[in-house]
This record gives sequence, C-alpha cells and structure tokens, in this order.
Amino acid sequence: MQLHAELTAKNIIRHELLGLNVDVEWKNGRQQKFSGIVVGESRNMLSVQLTKGKKNFPKETCIFSFKLPDGSCVKVDGAVLVGRPEDRLKRVVRKW
Repeated sequence: MQLHAELTAKNIIRHELLGLNVDVEWKNGRQQKFSGIVVGESRNMLSVQLTKGKKNFPKETCIFSFKLPDGSCVKVDGAVLVGRPEDRLKRVVRKW
C-alpha cells in the first residue's frame, strides 16, 4: 500500500517540498537568481540551503522552479504556495 502519491507537476502544490532542488527568482526580475535545496517552510517563507548558507525567500514575491525526481522541472508562482504546509495539502487548487 502506497501512502504518498508520486510527485508530479500536477500535484506539486499538494506535496511536500522539503528536499527538492529549487531555483528561485524574484517576480520583479531585478535581483539575482538563487539555486539550492528546500530545507524549511513556514506560512509565508521558503528556506533554501544555498552553497553559501541558508536564505529565506518570501513566497508571495518569488517564482520557484522545482526539479522533480523524474528530472523534469516545474515553475510555480509563490503566491499559490502561501499558507501553512499542512493546510496547503488540504486546499483545492483549480488552476495555477
């Protein structure tokens, strides 16, 4: 019996993000991009371990590109991720 569905582009919003490789860019496009591994998540922030330490990114103002285990990449507007991780799993998202 499988407890967790396989991570795909369609279910990433309702899935655990910790441990995924991610590229982070700001919506305004003026600041540099960052790459690392998701190590923490709160209601409004995503913590990413970079090569030079850990950095927190506000979900509302960033775009996240997650690398999935199958090698594909999916881009997610951080505004869709706002909310506690445990509540996000229950939320129904029609289109993102």
